[in-house]
Amino acid sequence: AQVQAAVAATLARFGRLDVLIGNAGVIEPIAELAKADPEEWGRAIDINLKGVFHGMRAALPVMRAQGAGTIITVSSGAAVNPVEGWSAYCASKAGALMLTRMAHHEEGPRGLRILGLSPGTVATGMQVKIKASGINPVSRLDPSAHIPADWAARALLWMCGADADPWLGQDVSLRDAAVRHAVGLPA
Repeated sequence: AQVQAAVAATLARFGRLDVLIGNAGVIEPIAELAKADPEEWGRAIDINLKGVFHGMRAALPVMRAQGAGTIITVSSGAAVNPVEGWSAYCASKAGALMLTRMAHHEEGPRGLRILGLSPGTVATGMQVKIKASGINPVSRLDPSAHIPADWAARALLWMCGADADPWLGQDVSLRDAAVRHAVGLPA
């Protein structure tokens, strides 16, 4: 209901909805699968996967009626690579990646632009939580290894335009030098 209300408020104010970015995400619980708290695990699924679903479900009818729109899901390399202690994060991001591919499969022929962004490790508060866990190699990365948050923002802006059309239906990775070049980021 909250997502539907946000879309309705956007339409009331601007008359249309051009872009939806599914960016909400949590890393917790960081725990081995056998020790993960089921309620925390379910909360991660609710936010990281079901949040993407609810956003798409609210935006797609509006974008269909307009005949245009872009939906971007912020993904992760954890969607395709298991990381110790991140079962909820990996599973939810894998589900969100497939949901993005499904949305492209169903809505791409209608002219909607749907794709994902896998930014890599970004210098945000999430990295502080990961580092404090000490549970896997990502937690031991030096903070200088994380990309600046503005790189992800610049990539998202680029993905809203036609220059990103060759990547429609895919998960765009900032680890890919060709993508960074296309976005205008350092190699």
